[in-house]
Amino acid sequence: MDAQLSEARPRDREATRERILRAARTLFGEQGYERVTVRMIAAAADANISLVGRYFGSKAGLFGAVLDGEPTIRDLFGGDRESLPRRLAEYAAERMEHPPESPILRTLERSAGDPEIQAVARERLITALLDPLEEQLGGPDAHARARMATAVFLGIGALRRRLGPEKPGPADVDRLTAVFEACLR
Repeated sequence: MDAQLSEARPRDREATRERILRAARTLFGEQGYERVTVRMIAAAADANISLVGRYFGSKAGLFGAVLDGEPTIRDLFGGDRESLPRRLAEYAAERMEHPPESPILRTLERSAGDPEIQAVARERLITALLDPLEEQLGGPDAHARARMATAVFLGIGALRRRLGPEKPGPADVDRLTAVFEACLR
């Protein structure tokens, strides 16, 4: 039977890897990290379960690979430095009302405390937010200032998850701008 399968679909490492990634992205987005098994992902990708381990190392490694394809907020860092606090405040205000658009980023937000993916979540936070912000800031204590601004983002997400969404007003954006100005100074 295996011979028939290999005749029907030639071996293609990259195509198989992509099928596994697509299946994982779909399942993680629909069901969350905790509820999805490697067996479910392999079945959805029509791949041998051992290939998940071979290509990604583990379920957490696969989740990290899925995260690599997700959007980041790097675009916020592209403008002039003087308006950065306002851009961060507007983005943070949007997060007060709405979770991230990406189902994978929502899964990460919900599951970041899971021991299996803590290292993956930490790496994502560093590469997608802390490092680019620190690079944009430059100067003395850039790392500490980037950490303070990141703490504000994380706090807003935690508050929304615990208390529910809240529509921010213009005064909220002004307050957040002042907070980010203080963090980044």
